[in-house]
Amino acid sequence: MFKPLDPLLHSQLRLAVMSLMMNFEEADFNFIKEKTNATSGNLSVQVNKLKDAGYIKVKKSFKDNYPHTTCKITEKGINSFESYLNALRSYIKPTD
Repeated sequence: MFKPLDPLLHSQLRLAVMSLMMNFEEADFNFIKEKTNATSGNLSVQVNKLKDAGYIKVKKSFKDNYPHTTCKITEKGINSFESYLNALRSYIKPTD
């Protein structure tokens, strides 16, 4: 049977952010923006949704008098991402 997919991770941009976080564990906002080709506004909204769900932690600071945002994946985020992939596999290779 098909397993339910986490609707939070089913969004293309949020999935891309989480995929990056799984590989880099911690990344700054500009790096994520560059890699996902997202606009600042859209990425900010999606990062906040992931933060509110507890999938990532967001740290805001200043670097050379400019705002600097860093994202770090949480244990809950790792587990949710792995569960999402396992559920997705049930769609790609369904069992009887």
